[in-house]
Amino acid sequence: MSNPAVGERPVNYAAVGATRAPDLMAFPPAGYRPIERRARIGHGDARFEYAWVTALTWGIQRKSGFRIRHEDAPQVGDEYRPVLFDVAGAPIGRATSTETVYGAHGESLLAAGDTVLLVIPFGPFGITAPVRVVYVVDEPKRKGFAYGTLPGHPENGEESFVVDQRNDGSVWITLRAFSRPSSRFWWSVYPVLRLAQEFYTRRYLRALAGALDA
Repeated sequence: MSNPAVGERPVNYAAVGATRAPDLMAFPPAGYRPIERRARIGHGDARFEYAWVTALTWGIQRKSGFRIRHEDAPQVGDEYRPVLFDVAGAPIGRATSTETVYGAHGESLLAAGDTVLLVIPFGPFGITAPVRVVYVVDEPKRKGFAYGTLPGHPENGEESFVVDQRNDGSVWITLRAFSRPSSRFWWSVYPVLRLAQEFYTRRYLRALAGALDA
């Protein structure tokens, strides 16, 4: 029996949406390691718009050296219906809109259910890591998304990328994640996996701090 296409695979962890839980660092899903990082990336409305539009068009990953390959999204009936979560991380229902949303410069913004293959550079090779967008944050001064891992990813877990603008005009990015190796092989090279995660986390924090026309 052949393996299902990437877009037909379910996420490979149970706590979908847990990166939104305020107590993630104290009470992560059992067996998972949580991380949270926050960095100031600039100031002003132009920086905020640039940052969130870039984030919602996979720009953080691209600027960190990943290649992005889009896959078909899973279907439930005629549309994908992701679970929605409130600010405390509690499920509140399922999305029903299929409207395509665009950024200020015409980019198609990602949406819950979008599925991609992240191709991660690793020396002369590339590691393929399939992920699915599990929720999108869309508030006036706070925008971003989270993706969950699919079978074939080196890790099991979820990672969120949220840009916000404070009342003083400063713009920040917050990364939150919980993860663990997805197989015996990845457990066997766990120290290397941890180093790679920390390396790319630092790149993520710097990705939106460059020139606005970069």
